[in-house]
Amino acid sequence: MKRQAGRILSRKKGVRKALLFSIARALAQKEKIQTTAAKAKEISPLFERLITKAKQDNLASRRELLRYFDTSLVKKMVEEIGPRYRGRQGGYTRITKIAARKTDGANMAIIELVK
Repeated sequence: MKRQAGRILSRKKGVRKALLFSIARALAQKEKIQTTAAKAKEISPLFERLITKAKQDNLASRRELLRYFDTSLVKKMVEEIGPRYRGRQGGYTRITKIAARKTDGANMAIIELVK
């Protein structure tokens, strides 16, 4: 049997999907967030695809982004974040590992948009 890609993050599918969308919204708003390393690695490819959609700036891409963000964030993605990476062929996010969380020892990371 072939191994499935992606992390389960100890959640069922619907809750996991909502978590990833929530992290994506936070990253779009703040452009730099601190989270666990596993969540950062899972959100990075999703967010990079969303930035690629935002770079296109047409009606179809705006509607696609509306599945993930509200209208104000879609506007920010298309008008600010998309044009910033117009000449870049991917690699829009950077994951930097930081010290483990003291309470449970979880590996932590900062995920941010590159400049």
